[in-house]
Amino acid sequence: MSRTQIALAILALSIGGFAVGVTEFAVMGLQREIVLDLGVSYAEGGLLVTFYALGVVIGAPVLALLGAKRERKRYALFLLALFAGAHVLSLLAPNFETILAARFLSGLPHGAFFATAALMAAQMVGLAKRARAIAVVLGGLAIANVSGVPAVTWVGQQFGWRWMFAVVTLLALITIAAITVYAPHQKPPEGASIRRELKGLANQRLWVGIGLAVVGFSGMFAIYTYLSHISVEVAGLSDSALPWVVFVFGSGMVVGNFVGGWGSDKSVLGTVLTAMTLVAVFMALFGLLAHIPWLMVLLLFLIGTSASALSPSMQTHLIDTAPNAPQLAASFHHSAFNAANAMGALMGGIVIDAGLGLRAPAYSGAVAAGLGVLIALYAIVLTKRAGQKV
Repeated sequence: MSRTQIALAILALSIGGFAVGVTEFAVMGLQREIVLDLGVSYAEGGLLVTFYALGVVIGAPVLALLGAKRERKRYALFLLALFAGAHVLSLLAPNFETILAARFLSGLPHGAFFATAALMAAQMVGLAKRARAIAVVLGGLAIANVSGVPAVTWVGQQFGWRWMFAVVTLLALITIAAITVYAPHQKPPEGASIRRELKGLANQRLWVGIGLAVVGFSGMFAIYTYLSHISVEVAGLSDSALPWVVFVFGSGMVVGNFVGGWGSDKSVLGTVLTAMTLVAVFMALFGLLAHIPWLMVLLLFLIGTSASALSPSMQTHLIDTAPNAPQLAASFHHSAFNAANAMGALMGGIVIDAGLGLRAPAYSGAVAAGLGVLIALYAIVLTKRAGQKV
């Protein structure tokens, strides 16, 4: 393949990340509209985030295993078709319980698609540039937070929050067309099998990495799930400012994603440790200063930057820990990320409903990130013991 062909193929894969990013994060920006329209509590509204995340946690390893021996392009297209169908169900769901079920189904193909797309991109560019290629695929998700999520948040505020599901369905169909045209066919690795992938799980470094991702990412979601409430009720911003608040956070995610990809090609775990430390610091400051609008927005950008830098570095680290189970290891990044999503949304809802206030999710997130720093240090020790590059 020429460099242009490779670039177009990776761009096509990143469009899928864009579609996933819109559905994963736009529901957070529309929390106030959903809660008010359906007459549910803050914590119940947070279940729309939690159920999607649980779908990812369960679907990522299961569907990744089923795809271990399959041709990667066709499997990516199958996963996107499943994703689109689940959003049609979300759009037409008659009640809150059905929407929860549809959100769970929407999450099932999320992790397996990203795992397949990341492995396709890495194979196309080679070992030296794989983290940057993975960052481009994941960059679709980050860019969604700058453009797609603010736009869909505005559309949802103006015309009804269900329009989010129609937009995501259209994006999924565009992605299917782009991958069909531009992405190459890729056979799975020689000797790939479900048994081989499962055997690759017997690896301490892999499970430490998964724990690191779950704990480290959870704090970001504790804030982001309730961002619309914090922005209006703590910082005193208007509802009309929410698309811009989401835009700022998304901008930080885009910057962090590509900085993380660049840093990971130099030191994977060094990038993880630095980013995790910054997340802990910025989360604590966010809790202290959220009542000052411009500082709240600035810290939100910095949280987005530092947390998103973890994404390509953690994806690369998990692939490195299980070379004999690349499909499954890559999918676990997204299981962990969305376990953190579910845990963060739940944790934030619990501390708010306990009467601790809307700043409490930031403090609980800072504690989680601090624990993530300790786990990152342990992961570095294990990697050095294995004689591998940190």
